[in-house]
Amino acid sequence: MWPFATLAQAQEWERAYRSSGHQPWHRDPEQTALAFTRGYLGFKEIDRVSQRKVSGRHARIGVAPTGHEGGTAAVIHLVRFGSGPDAPWEVVGTDDTTFSLTTPAYGSLVRSPLTVGGRISGVDESIRVEVRQLSSKAPLGTSACCISAGGDDQPWSARVSFSRASDRVLTIVASTGGHVADVERFTITAVRAG
Repeated sequence: MWPFATLAQAQEWERAYRSSGHQPWHRDPEQTALAFTRGYLGFKEIDRVSQRKVSGRHARIGVAPTGHEGGTAAVIHLVRFGSGPDAPWEVVGTDDTTFSLTTPAYGSLVRSPLTVGGRISGVDESIRVEVRQLSSKAPLGTSACCISAGGDDQPWSARVSFSRASDRVLTIVASTGGHVADVERFTITAVRAG
């Protein structure tokens, strides 16, 4: 999903890293998780790691805004992309508990407009949805702001239209916040553009 669109791109970075030390943050799952959250998703206030678990080729990194009493905004799942000793970390999804994005299913083929949804626990939640691609800085589409939700493990859904999809893989991100931070929790999934 991020930061490399293909294995060839990851291998190209490995060669550049070995020859000149180019972008060493790709070797660190914490820095990669924060770069994904702050840079790609644009959640600037999420600026710290709240938890860390690395097991072999998999890492789960919790991220949160500084001073946020509620704790972790999301646990980002990363996998080593490639097989070399310097294989970079690649974001592949989030491990969801109280806020999930289950529709569309991970890896499914999508077209615009699409219905997105999942489950949420919380009080007076305000959900925003964006469709993103690696090759664009701006979202390809954003849901009407904002979807009201709340309760204990309650379903939520939204419709979102998007355009200009040129990448094969798209990222769908749903976020909620507004109580103590603009983004207090988020969840992502990867889909294929149809």
